[in-house]
Parts: sequence; structure tokens; C-alpha cells
Amino acid sequence: MTRFLLAISFVLMAASASAQQRPGQDACGRDASRFCRAYLDQGDQVVLACLQQNRGRLSKACQATLAAHGR
Repeated sequence: MTRFLLAISFVLMAASASAQQRPGQDACGRDASRFCRAYLDQGDQVVLACLQQNRGRLSKACQATLAAHGR
């Protein structure tokens, strides 16, 4: 679970402000768990790459979060 939270934190690029992390966790947490479960223990970059590879299948909220952070 810790790696999962770190992965979402990386996606948000807001590690210093936990209030900013919450929206990204809400937006991409379910998608990361659904599409990238096998990669959650392999590091942030791998989870992000998985989310990007599955962009067309992600929720609109997660897609918007990734786009808002230049991913």
C-alpha cells in the first residue's frame, strides 16, 4: 500500500503538500489498482508508465490529472 501511495504522489508531483496529493489519489487510485496492480511494487516510474500506457482506459478524472501534470 505504501508503494501505491508513493506512485500516486509521483503522478501528482506534489509530495510536499499532502492536501494536493488527495485529489490525484482519488482520481487515479482506482485506475492504478485496476490496470497496474502487477506493477505497484516496482516503483513510481513503472506505475506512471503503466497508467500512461492505459490512458485510453483510465477514468476521465485520472486522464485529466495526468494531463494537468504534463503526463
